[in-house]
Amino acid sequence: MDLRNFDLTTDADGIATLTWDMPDRSMNVFTEAVMDEIETVLDAVTANATIKGVVFTSGKAGSFTGGADLKMLGRMLEAHDALKRDDPEAAAQALFEQCGRMGALWRRIETCGKPFVAAINGTCMGGGFELALACHGRIATPNAVMGLPEVKVGIFPGAGGTQRIARMLDTQSALQMLLKGETMRADKALSRKLIDACVEPAALLDAAKAMIAAGLPAIKPWDEKGYKLPSGPVYSAAGAQLWPAVSSLYRKETFDNYPGARAIVKCVYEGLLLPIDQALRVEQRYFASVLRTTQAAMMIRSLFVSMQELSKGAKRPRSVAEATPRRVAVIGAGFMGAGIAHVAAAAGMEVVLIDRDMPAAQKGKDHSATLLAAQVEKGRMARDKADAQLARITPADDMAALAAADLVIEAVFEDRGVKADVISRAAAAMKPDAIFASNTSTLPITGLAESFPDAARFVGIHFFSPVDKMMLVEVIRGAQTGETAVATALDFVRAIRKTPIVVNDTRGFFANRCVLAYMSEAYDMLIEGIPAPMIENAARMAGMPVGPLALNDEVAIDLSARILKAAMADLGPGAVDQGHYALVSALVADGRLGRKAGKGFYDYPAKPARKHLWPGLKAMFQQKDPDTIDVTELQQRFLAIMALEAARTMAEGVVTDPREADVGSILGFGYAPYTGGAISYIDGMGVDRFVALCERLAASHGPRFAPTPQLRDMAAAGETFYARFAPA
Repeated sequence: MDLRNFDLTTDADGIATLTWDMPDRSMNVFTEAVMDEIETVLDAVTANATIKGVVFTSGKAGSFTGGADLKMLGRMLEAHDALKRDDPEAAAQALFEQCGRMGALWRRIETCGKPFVAAINGTCMGGGFELALACHGRIATPNAVMGLPEVKVGIFPGAGGTQRIARMLDTQSALQMLLKGETMRADKALSRKLIDACVEPAALLDAAKAMIAAGLPAIKPWDEKGYKLPSGPVYSAAGAQLWPAVSSLYRKETFDNYPGARAIVKCVYEGLLLPIDQALRVEQRYFASVLRTTQAAMMIRSLFVSMQELSKGAKRPRSVAEATPRRVAVIGAGFMGAGIAHVAAAAGMEVVLIDRDMPAAQKGKDHSATLLAAQVEKGRMARDKADAQLARITPADDMAALAAADLVIEAVFEDRGVKADVISRAAAAMKPDAIFASNTSTLPITGLAESFPDAARFVGIHFFSPVDKMMLVEVIRGAQTGETAVATALDFVRAIRKTPIVVNDTRGFFANRCVLAYMSEAYDMLIEGIPAPMIENAARMAGMPVGPLALNDEVAIDLSARILKAAMADLGPGAVDQGHYALVSALVADGRLGRKAGKGFYDYPAKPARKHLWPGLKAMFQQKDPDTIDVTELQQRFLAIMALEAARTMAEGVVTDPREADVGSILGFGYAPYTGGAISYIDGMGVDRFVALCERLAASHGPRFAPTPQLRDMAAAGETFYARFAPA
């Protein structure tokens, strides 16, 4: 056999070991070539009477597979679209058959008559876990993480995942796992009986072979006569209670925005009414249908392809050699600064955490101690590793501690004067070639760099809160920021395993400009008399994870007031809607600063009581009759105003790559993920239709919805952002 990605060996007992180790990849993934070779191996194994069973494992340390190469799906769709122009029926049939290839291979494993055992030595995701589920036995190492996360990128497990999980778990648990795209560690998979054993890496292959030698049956339970579903028949008293609730919960969680999630519910329901082979055909039909949706195409592009490209340094200056900072200093040990220190130490860097006095600096280090203690308690980190990480953070109260740092990051109070003082004092203590970064959320980098002696070494690195959880980082170029500073910032972001976007300098940069547009639209709605619950619900129905009023409470209403005040100070009173400023000023004057104060747009009573919208909002503005309000238009207003702001940033050259606008909008502020991001929302509906929507909203609600000249030009020319701004 001519195998490039696999190695097949057979021991004296007739047990074959199939080791997957792609030579040109750091992680095994399913490609057309990989599936060709698996088919070749299956042919050989089933034809060879001396082979008693097969252990399927990986040659990659700590990793079985990351699943399918989603670029393969892109190639399938390109071929479908090309054929569709000449023969739509043939195109649909070809795509249907391609979508069933992986599932057919896994079904061959199940029914070939010889036992297969998946020896899972680490990460095992998507199609790889579907392969493992098709094997007759599964053994994993304690570090293994497995799951079916496809719904998170717009599709669903289409190689038998919906059918096997629904036959191995009770229906409710199966649906929760599939709809959440849940991943789990080996111990949890074992408790759910999704794997058969958990052993140390050194014993993995021997345990898998022993399983076969002990007489592992080469038949799956659902192929045996008399098999019964874990939750009983769909048409039963239990089913009559379950399925109406499933439909209700699905709509409550997704608002029916995700075709992949909708297909999961249908696949499980229809599949459990059928024998496994017919059920797999149902799944295949839904997968081919979902794959052709705009949502799937946009989500795959943004949440997989673009995110990978940006995380690997797509926008990094090629002229600068890679040099990840080894020693980092963070000035400001508050919540943000402490979070930055935490992630830097987690990446193996030595960190100095500086504040006005030692108690304040130590409090910042204690933040890491708290986070690490929680990790240890949950079994996610060994105590010695947690201790070593914490030891890499050194609290200090003297700028002299900056002397050895390769990268200095300030995270002090969002005030121009305070930052200017810190920047000038830090510059005097830094070594000559060190890079200085400001973690400002809105203040232009070019202005802040005036307090630093060498603006070429000054860059913005804008983190989002909480730092340890939020995956986006904005790297901001000031007017004089040099390539080395940008490259250093990107190397640092990559080292701490976050996704960067590169933004040219402007007030609010990219993400906060769009976030402020989101919250400002909510202010307008309140002033119009839209009831606050309708505002929050409409935003969530549009696909936003958090309503704009709840989000404002999280970021702090007094911060919103300071941002508006700073904009008026720099640009004049006309730069800010005075109705908005009056609204937030009134809340701040009443002590309603947001969650941190226990009250804002919401009230936050002591647990176990839940937060609720402040009743006083009703009295601030005359309320409209809810029956007269078009909820669909409220949703459109939220999505359009943020997408329009994203389009403005591209027209202004703040963001130059649509990938960054899309990934930044989803990771930075949760822009409806099913759209693929703020720019893909426009491209997905068509620029001409978006312009028409904006013109209609502008006529009803004011010039803030007016399309940019660039949008009008693109609409007239039939262009898209991804075509017009295609990266080199």
